[in-house]
Amino acid sequence: MKFVQLRHQPEKTELFLGSPSIVRLPDGTLVASHDYFGYNKNDNIESSKLAVSSIYHSYDDGQTWTDTMPIIGAYWCSLFLHHGDLYLMGCDRKHGNIVIRKSTDGGYQWTTADTAKTGLLFEGGQGDQAPNYHCAPVPLVIHNGRIFRAYEDNQSTHWPTGFQAFVISAPVDSDLLDASNWTMSNKLTFDSSKVPDDWGDHGPGFLEGNVVVDPKGQLWDVLRVSTEPHSDFAAFVKVSDDGKTVSLDYENDIIKFPGGTHKFVIRRDPVTGMYVNLSNKNTVPSFASQRNVLTMSVSKDLCHWQVCKVIVQDDSGHREKDSLRLVGFQYPDWQFDGDDLIILSRTSYRGARSFHDSNRITFHTLKNFRQYFDTTLEF
Repeated sequence: MKFVQLRHQPEKTELFLGSPSIVRLPDGTLVASHDYFGYNKNDNIESSKLAVSSIYHSYDDGQTWTDTMPIIGAYWCSLFLHHGDLYLMGCDRKHGNIVIRKSTDGGYQWTTADTAKTGLLFEGGQGDQAPNYHCAPVPLVIHNGRIFRAYEDNQSTHWPTGFQAFVISAPVDSDLLDASNWTMSNKLTFDSSKVPDDWGDHGPGFLEGNVVVDPKGQLWDVLRVSTEPHSDFAAFVKVSDDGKTVSLDYENDIIKFPGGTHKFVIRRDPVTGMYVNLSNKNTVPSFASQRNVLTMSVSKDLCHWQVCKVIVQDDSGHREKDSLRLVGFQYPDWQFDGDDLIILSRTSYRGARSFHDSNRITFHTLKNFRQYFDTTLEF
C-alpha cells in the first residue's frame, strides 16, 4: 500500500488521531489539519477547553510534510479557502462552541476565536448542558449568495439518537468572523418511529452532515445514518434557500448510499458535473461497522450511485475478522486537484488497537480519477 504518513501516534499515549482536512493553496502549497481524541482521563483533551488541532504544510505535492503548529481550541474542523484567505471552522471542543479562524498567510498565523467579532459564532452549553454542538470536517458550499456549513446539536449527549441536524450560513461577501452575519436554521430531530424497528444497534440517528446542491439547484444536508446491523443509508435533509429551514421526507429522502453508515464527503466535479463521494462502502454485510475499505462512488443526480473504484484496502495479511476489527481508512477529506484527487485519511493500520482508535493520518493520491467513472463495482 502506498501512502505518505503525516503523523503516527503511539498506543500508549491513549490519544488517537481524528478529523483530517486538506486544501491546496493558490501557490501550490498543501495545508492539512487533524485533531486528537482519546480516553486518557488525566489528559481530558477531548472534552476540555484544550481541544487541539495540528496544522501541516507540504511544499512538494504531499511527499513530505512539516508539522507547523498546534491550534488550541479547535476540534472537528474543516479547512477551506474563501476570497483568498484560509479558514479553519468547527468546534472548540467536544460539544462546545461553534468557531471559525482565519489565516491571511497560508496557515502560519491564525486569528483567535474568542469573541463574537473574532470567530466565536455560537456558544455551546456548559459541560454537557445543551446546546452540545457537533460536526466533522465537511465541505462548505456557496448557494444563493450565502455560504453554508452543516452542524448537529447532540441535545441529550446520547449517540446517535440525540443528534439534531441543522445548518448555519452567512452572506458570501460578509465578514465570516463576525457572529452577527451568521444565521442558524431550525434543528431537526431524527424521528425513529418513521424508520424500521431494527435500525441502529444503539438506536437510529443521523450525524456529520455534508451540504451539497443538486442539479436542480436544491440545497441538501446529506447525513450518515446509524442503521446497524444494516448499512449504507443516508438522509437527504432539504435546506431552504435562505438557510432558515431544514426538513426531512422520511419516505423519499432516506436512500441507499455507498458508505452511508460512516462519515463521507461529497463534492461536485467542476469538469463533468458528476458528484463524487469518498466513503467506506460496506463489503461485509455481517459487519456494518466496516471501515477497512475506502471507495469512490459517483452519481449524476445525487440519488443513484455507482461504486467505481476501491482507493485503499487492507493489505496487512490479517484474517478478515481481525482486519475488520483493527483496520480503518476512515473520515476521508479530499479535494479535486486537476485530474487527480488528493486525500487525507484517519487511518488505523499496523499497531492500532481498533479500527476506530486511529493511530495514523495518511495522505493518498488517486491519479486520473475520472477514468473510473464508467466502471461499476459489485460487492
